[in-house]
Amino acid sequence: MLQSDPRSYLFVPGNRPDRFLKAYQTGADRVILDLEDAVPPSEKAAARNSVASWVSPDHPVLLRINGAATEWFREDLRLCAMPGVSGLLLPKTQDPDQIRAVRAGIPDPLRLFPMIETAQGFWNAVSIAKAPGVDRLLFGTIDFRADAGIPDEELLFFRSQLVLVSRIAGIQPPVDGVSIRIDDIRQLRADAQRARTLGFGGKLCIHPSQVPIVNESFLPSEEEVAWARRIVEAAGFSEGRALAVEGEMVDKPVLARARAILALVERAPTEPEAN
Repeated sequence: MLQSDPRSYLFVPGNRPDRFLKAYQTGADRVILDLEDAVPPSEKAAARNSVASWVSPDHPVLLRINGAATEWFREDLRLCAMPGVSGLLLPKTQDPDQIRAVRAGIPDPLRLFPMIETAQGFWNAVSIAKAPGVDRLLFGTIDFRADAGIPDEELLFFRSQLVLVSRIAGIQPPVDGVSIRIDDIRQLRADAQRARTLGFGGKLCIHPSQVPIVNESFLPSEEEVAWARRIVEAAGFSEGRALAVEGEMVDKPVLARARAILALVERAPTEPEAN
């Protein structure tokens, strides 16, 4: 069975090596070892050494490095050549020139995940998304709100635009930002389901307890799956003729949506796997 598209991206502080393996065992689709926001300046070097000692092809991870303007950037970037680093998160990506500069110092196959965290980065989102090597955009909602001066409930426009941008650029749907209330499962589920409804493909997580909720929220509901099966089954008997199912006209876009839902379920892993 094929693995489902990544839905949950779990951050782990780079200065907490005791949590690396535990994070990898949570069922998160992707584990991110974080050298940036989660690590204070005094521990940057030690965190980098901890990451270098642990990363291997046996448990591949994504790596969030410090920004290009920081004193830690060059040393962080060297870690990207290590086997086991499968992708690189670029914090506060502002324009495609930053991506090109990073690509010059990393292996060609390494996947890039620009983080849209500023108004300038959002303004240049199309050119960023089209830059070579970009896998998908990550929406850093907390930093974006601070930079733009906008409360979370007013980010609908920006979320929708990032979905559209990703589609135009031909890359995977974007990943939504974190939910900071770790103990509020109801809000987390609502946030994740809203993101999926808007067209996002996944969500950033900051605690292992968030992973199963996010994974579940980005799969079709039982009702959606049952609807899709009825549509596909009816279309199989129609021999290409127009038809209606339960009063709903079924044309090519409706059938395509039903098939996409079933394909997503078929790709879903039967047991937790992280990489």
